[in-house]
Amino acid sequence: MSVPRSLLRRIAALFGGIAALLASCRSAPPDLVPPAATDQPAPAVIGPIPGNKGSARISAATTERAYRQDGASHLYGLNAERIYKGQLPPLLYAIGTLQVHLDATGRVTGLSWMRAPRHAPEVIKEIEATVRRASPFPAPARIGRMTYTDTWLWDKSGKFQLDTLTEGQR
Repeated sequence: MSVPRSLLRRIAALFGGIAALLASCRSAPPDLVPPAATDQPAPAVIGPIPGNKGSARISAATTERAYRQDGASHLYGLNAERIYKGQLPPLLYAIGTLQVHLDATGRVTGLSWMRAPRHAPEVIKEIEATVRRASPFPAPARIGRMTYTDTWLWDKSGKFQLDTLTEGQR
């Protein structure tokens, strides 16, 4: 009996979301927790930057490829109303592959396009702004400074999916 690919992707996305949720409950590795000046225990997680809606959690990923799930889940969480629900139509308005350069705390230090949707400069600007607003991403504590890559699948409605969490196309 064969299982439809779309069902497998949905199951994978569900387990990825559960893994991201569980990872957010972990405490920081000892080298990321500053020593306390008093006898008070050090905080377990690096806190959010005031005025920023970014993540305060630590990624458990040990490779850049494994980090994609955390990065995509983070972007989906901050942009829930902008995510295209269900399978994408056969023809997309724009597709672009973006590299996001992160420091060890998850702050975006730079962006570089591997494949930019040059026919849609407004999409390029919107994707870049969306990524910058999402900073800081989950801190790649086990990897340190890194580059996270994902492909953006953009519908003409202005909604998107990331290749890492896509529900496929019709």
